[in-house]
Amino acid sequence: MPVSGNQIKAARALAGMDQKALADAAGVGINTIRNFEGAGQAIVRGRIDTLEAIRSALFTAGVELLDDGQASASGPGVRLRRE
Repeated sequence: MPVSGNQIKAARALAGMDQKALADAAGVGINTIRNFEGAGQAIVRGRIDTLEAIRSALFTAGVELLDDGQASASGPGVRLRRE
């Protein structure tokens, strides 16, 4: 699933994590998080395993990244997971 930098930033904010906390949880460098978030509305380009590590860390923190088919509006988004 394509992910934008803004989605990662919004998901991180919902999880109450700073960039370092997300980087540590995902096992990636803080510059990776900065670069991905710096993409803004653009789709993040990176290694699939890196994106999956970030997605998994956010999921563990209680946040889901949504694609067009999952979001209630017409576009990707983020949401808090239901426990």
